[in-house]
Amino acid sequence: MNILNTPSKKYRFEERKDMRIMSKLGKIPIIPLIFRIATVNEEGKVADSMADPKVCVALDGTTVEEMTDEAARANLAGADMVEVRFDRLYLVKPDPTISDEEEGERPELPPENDWETMNMEDVDVEVSIAALKEGLPLPVIFTVRPVSEGGFFPGIESERIEILQKAIDSKVSWIDLELSIEDSARKSLQDAANANGCQIIASSHDINGTPDAESIVSMVRDNQGAGDIVKFCGTANNHDDALQIIEAATELTGEGLSHSLMAVNSGGDWTRLHAPMLDQSLVFATMRNEFRISDKGLVNVRDLRDAWSLLEY
Repeated sequence: MNILNTPSKKYRFEERKDMRIMSKLGKIPIIPLIFRIATVNEEGKVADSMADPKVCVALDGTTVEEMTDEAARANLAGADMVEVRFDRLYLVKPDPTISDEEEGERPELPPENDWETMNMEDVDVEVSIAALKEGLPLPVIFTVRPVSEGGFFPGIESERIEILQKAIDSKVSWIDLELSIEDSARKSLQDAANANGCQIIASSHDINGTPDAESIVSMVRDNQGAGDIVKFCGTANNHDDALQIIEAATELTGEGLSHSLMAVNSGGDWTRLHAPMLDQSLVFATMRNEFRISDKGLVNVRDLRDAWSLLEY
């Protein structure tokens, strides 16, 4: 599907607003891409029937205290909810090294994939879940991401399923259940979530690349019964990969399906920045604000809100 030449809709380019947001964010959100594609009505005005996606900040902390503090700041920054990556509690944050740069000394940490992890018994699951529920001011998406989908959980799958079940039993607002979970185990978790009033993110993560747009579209359509929102996150190895996410989101626009599409690496933030226009239900942002964060496919939550305001989404 060519998103620049779709016969069923009228499109126009709006360069000026995107140039303002480029200046604000210090980067170019390419959508064949430097221009915003906006649907227009018969009078040539921008359509006002865009989606109103929720914004979720994925917490980067490795302790309950760090997550609680970050969630409080996310609340003030405009997040609607936060994602607790429970698998991150097993990470052992190393001491930073100091690098000399023109601007002066700067502390650096090695890539998180190189960090050591704790033993399973080092984290008290029930105490940690209770502390997080008490200390977080926003609705929570509870996630225990396996290594195979980009996470850090050090245990075996049955231990991970047990933690997910405990979170559901605690009546968290949302639970992330990967589509890759074995069918019977996933059905049991899904039934428990429904019984406890816990909404479900049905997620899939490709840590190696990004499938073609039609495969992403089929995954979203075929798994609507697997959760309240279907989430896909790919790895953009080049801008063609990032365009597959854009094309899939465009194909799904207007179908009334709850979904959240994104990628990591450069270009992965395009669907985040233009989520209202692309009919997204949920957008993941971060509290991080380091230089060139867009190269990682991420966007700071304040910058995201500013972008939507400047683009009049």
